[in-house]
Amino acid sequence: MRLSLLSFQKYVQSTLLRQQRLTLSQLEYACETLERLYQACHWRKIELYLIPALQNATEQANQLLDELSRLNQSALSVIRRLQAELDSAADYSEQQVTEICESIETFCTVLLQRLEKEEKELFTIARATIGGEAWFDIANKFLAHDAQVVEARRVPASADKDRKALSQAKQVRASLQSEDEAAVPVPKLRYHRRTRSAHRAAADTA
Repeated sequence: MRLSLLSFQKYVQSTLLRQQRLTLSQLEYACETLERLYQACHWRKIELYLIPALQNATEQANQLLDELSRLNQSALSVIRRLQAELDSAADYSEQQVTEICESIETFCTVLLQRLEKEEKELFTIARATIGGEAWFDIANKFLAHDAQVVEARRVPASADKDRKALSQAKQVRASLQSEDEAAVPVPKLRYHRRTRSAHRAAADTA
């Protein structure tokens, strides 16, 4: 997860930020990538199993979970803002390009901050709060999750007999693409690709 965020951050800094304008396809790609990163963060094992076990465990745990939730919401607001930019797509001035790149930078920064807080604070609280039996239960869920990932990688892309199972397998496989090691509710993001107008298509190829 961290490597994916840093990689996209580097792409924005070395490519998009150096341009005076963005094409519609570049903004579409940015929105799609941010949504993919956001969902991948949600489908990690720590989100699915460890954070729910800490809910209402202690006041300190609740404070940290609230802070992690705020970071999530900050990242989500960036996605919504860029999708709004896409919905009202026009020619982007150099200043707008800078603002879009700054928004993407904010997204990457807040999720990296979240990962750091998980490593430095969440696990410390978990070790002090969660009892032995609960740890075994979480460990078993982690192992089952890993087994599901292995099985997901074996599912052929052409398997149409059980579309629901295939969809779940794809979600798990995508989530573990950059496993880093909450329960923060994640609203379903709907992404609609705009159809280019003849004017926009001509402008992008100019």
